[in-house]
Amino acid sequence: MKLTRRDFLKICGAGAVTLGVGAKFAPPALDMGSQNVPVPPRNASGMLIDTTKCVGCQRCQVACQTNRNLPTDTKIRALSPVSPSVVQLMNVSTDPAKPQNLPVKRQCMNCVNPACVAACTVGALQKRPDGPVVYDSSRCIGCRYCMYACPFGVPTFEWSKQFSLISKCDSCAARIDQGKVPACVEACPANALTFGKREELLTIANQRIYGGKGNYVHHVYGEHEIGGTSMMYLAAVPFEQLGFPDLPEEAPAEINATIMHSTPTIAVAMATALSGIYWFVKKSREAQPEPVVSHHENGG
Repeated sequence: MKLTRRDFLKICGAGAVTLGVGAKFAPPALDMGSQNVPVPPRNASGMLIDTTKCVGCQRCQVACQTNRNLPTDTKIRALSPVSPSVVQLMNVSTDPAKPQNLPVKRQCMNCVNPACVAACTVGALQKRPDGPVVYDSSRCIGCRYCMYACPFGVPTFEWSKQFSLISKCDSCAARIDQGKVPACVEACPANALTFGKREELLTIANQRIYGGKGNYVHHVYGEHEIGGTSMMYLAAVPFEQLGFPDLPEEAPAEINATIMHSTPTIAVAMATALSGIYWFVKKSREAQPEPVVSHHENGG
């Protein structure tokens, strides 16, 4: 059958109509609009880490290690980066000529919309409404997807063990449940760490930045990065000089969720569209009259 320009336009029109019909009648659960982008709950907790007040004493790290029954010797505390045996890392140099070596507390950022939770296929990592990202080792299958997903490179496996598990900061969720503050906050002698509601911490952070009583860059790291984090930082030098990654405001988990959520809808709509085009072409061919073959053409 010869496909004319008019037939081609009809097919395109049929495809557009069936594509719209397919999208309209796709299952509601597949509708992208039903995907709610997580936002920090008003009562979510967090921690404000003021690097300008930190003296590099490492008491926060010792308290963290003790609270989790991990080694606390000096050799272990000097390891880098965060590892299964060191849930929280402290740089100890205080040389202002080398900002990258200034004392900075490092740990899981307990993101508002954590990529590790989105990547975990078995629910071993969960985001609690009150802030902490907790880990259930009994569910973990060692797939290491969380390692690849985390933009901060936090989840690290215990490679020395036959069945590798991860060890990460969960903002001392057990202590929070008991009405206590995280162990590192309790141990800090310089008031460099403040624990409380995330919204209130942001108010405190901005008061310090714009109050004129300190030398701060005008940036609260973790307020917007990858959708926001529970751990937020203040500093006197640009954060990239302290080794913090430059990250977008949109969380990887939100991007992945949008793509994954829209894929079934697109697939259903495209399948419907292709079926409609096939049906239209088939009917068009059936409507075409059979070609008349003369006897002369047959050699008669």
